[in-house]
Amino acid sequence: MRSMIPAGSAVLVALYTVSAARAADPHPNGRVGTTFPADFPRIIDGSLGVPVIGFGGDQGGVKHVPVIFLHGNNDTPFPTLCNPFGYIHNLAQLFLDAGYSPRELWGLGYQGDQCDLITSPTNRSGFAHSTEANVPDLRAFVRAVLAYTGAEQVDIVAHSLGVTLTREWMRQDHAFRRVRALVAIDGPNHGIVNCSPSPLNYFQVPSLGGFTPDSAVCREYGSDHTPLLTALNRGLEARGPTRYLVVLNTDVDFVYISAQDGFFPPVPAEDRDGNPHDFSRSARLVGATTVELTNQGQFDPILQTAHLGILNSPAAWSSTLGFLSSLDDDRENSD
Repeated sequence: MRSMIPAGSAVLVALYTVSAARAADPHPNGRVGTTFPADFPRIIDGSLGVPVIGFGGDQGGVKHVPVIFLHGNNDTPFPTLCNPFGYIHNLAQLFLDAGYSPRELWGLGYQGDQCDLITSPTNRSGFAHSTEANVPDLRAFVRAVLAYTGAEQVDIVAHSLGVTLTREWMRQDHAFRRVRALVAIDGPNHGIVNCSPSPLNYFQVPSLGGFTPDSAVCREYGSDHTPLLTALNRGLEARGPTRYLVVLNTDVDFVYISAQDGFFPPVPAEDRDGNPHDFSRSARLVGATTVELTNQGQFDPILQTAHLGILNSPAAWSSTLGFLSSLDDDRENSD
């Protein structure tokens, strides 16, 4: 099922109207924090050897299915000293403003605060940023959230690499009954465009991440038939009983589409083997409800990219909250 919500639609106008009405009291339920509760389990990042960062609360009840928010590669669950993005924190704030309690909202930073990238920029494509390295962190975090909240399920809202990280954990642990819903925002479900051996692929340069064909991230995502993606997409891509919403860009996106995306010029539409390949449909999942967006770069105030802007977009936010709210309504009607 596909829903088209172009920028400038009635949905956006309505959301901006609501935002304007709240201007005098923008966060009536408080602000999403940047720490875990004092009595939340201490989880060590298996590849970095330091405690994971993130957020969660100890206030309020658990009436909704708890939501876990996952950022993408080279990002954090909130802005840090070394990473100004962290847009997924803004999305969590929308949920708090909409009536979720702090105890129902959780964020995991599975790649640290990104300060290591200043001196070691090739870590962006290295093992510590790979899906293989971070599945154990997500596994431990989901277990901790379920135990802390007493919930039987979680919803997961993920962006970019967080999408396929979630899907791979679910596949490995057959955890589909533990995840009521996955909101997959612009995830690399069928690979990324940034890994070709072409000299025009400037992402290979060490200072820009070192996304060479044999880097750890490119071995996982450099084509649509890597071992990881072959296993992940075998059979049903949107495997139940988990419910899926995909939110994606259709015009520009520097991770999937060979076109200018804000700060980033295009790179060749090739896979890690040097073969021509169209990655523009990578974020899609067969069988998922799909929202297609355009002009999302306006919501990334730093780089003006659609890939980051879509995470900070009122249309993506309203689609995400609306999708999970509809599942809550279905649950109430069935009780």
